[in-house]
Amino acid sequence: MTTPAPSQRARTLGRFASPVLLVADMWVVQLADAVLPGTFWVFGLRSWDPEGLTGILLGPFLHAGWSHLIANSVPLLVLGCLVAVEGTRRFWAVTAMAAVIGGIGTWLINTPGTLTIGASGLVFGYFGYVVMRVFAPGRVAHRVLYAVIALLVIFLYGGTMLVGVFGAGEGVSWQAHLFGAVGGALAAVVGRRRGARA
Repeated sequence: MTTPAPSQRARTLGRFASPVLLVADMWVVQLADAVLPGTFWVFGLRSWDPEGLTGILLGPFLHAGWSHLIANSVPLLVLGCLVAVEGTRRFWAVTAMAAVIGGIGTWLINTPGTLTIGASGLVFGYFGYVVMRVFAPGRVAHRVLYAVIALLVIFLYGGTMLVGVFGAGEGVSWQAHLFGAVGGALAAVVGRRRGARA
């Protein structure tokens, strides 16, 4: 049995830097929002408002308070690291697709004028990606350990994710959850096709 070389181990651990940095940025933004006058919420996604489209990129970094941020941070780190195992470029591609599709879907479907903030669309995007990577037809997980961990994560978070889409309470954007998951699933399909052509 061979152990990975230090440089290979460093590259593997380095992949997890992206989700950690993403969450760290969210904490910095929340801290700035808490101490500076006014609120950053004005940069969130406001449905049916053309100026609100900037919220597709900025909305995931904004939260309605520390409890909202904490609730998103743990699953974002767990699921984000599971996506990042496949590489930094893959992580950012999945993040972009979940943010864009989740944001556009929310902007179109939500009640006009509704403000949506928070990273839960990304959380659902990562979950959709992981589910599609494990259960897509004709897809066998490229690593047994990845499949085992992914199935464990699906088991632990699956019920919460379903509630987040179909049983979201008042003030919770099921639209962001649903379309974020769709974006993540599409990222898995696109990534699989590109891998097959390579």
